[in-house]
Amino acid sequence: MKIHFAAKTLEEYLNQLSGKEPVPGGGSAAAFTAALGAGLVSMVTNYSIGRKANTKAIDKKLNTILKQSEVIRKRLLELTSLDSDAYLQLTAARSLDQKAQHQASKEARRVPLEVCNLCYKALDLTPFLVAQGNPYLLSDVQVAVELLMAGFNGAIIMVRINSWVQKY
Repeated sequence: MKIHFAAKTLEEYLNQLSGKEPVPGGGSAAAFTAALGAGLVSMVTNYSIGRKANTKAIDKKLNTILKQSEVIRKRLLELTSLDSDAYLQLTAARSLDQKAQHQASKEARRVPLEVCNLCYKALDLTPFLVAQGNPYLLSDVQVAVELLMAGFNGAIIMVRINSWVQKY
């Protein structure tokens, strides 16, 4: 089953998240939270490019940050759905043999591990924004960091639980 949450409105996603349905769940919410953080990194970068105080080197670095943050944001949005796909495969594998269960558990850990990795990469972009970005948007950088940390922490919880589930 292929799920595509990106095609839903925020209200539709939140209604489904809050309902009595197996997906989306914590892993999807962690990926979406991280995508919001990466989106703020992109927004701050967009407002920082081309400022009068910038040198060409600063604008070049900001353009690089923007490209990186957009790749990260888009992938995190994809992972919002892929986490739910992996969870549904994990639950379907419960009635299958050990090998299938192991493979489903491995995939269920792979998705949140990727979320963690992307959060780390996005967080690594923020110090330059603090130092050289638009100073009026420092609070947005701080919120981005908090969202990325929340996404990372939520995803690592999913890695742990999906590792534990495999044992039982």
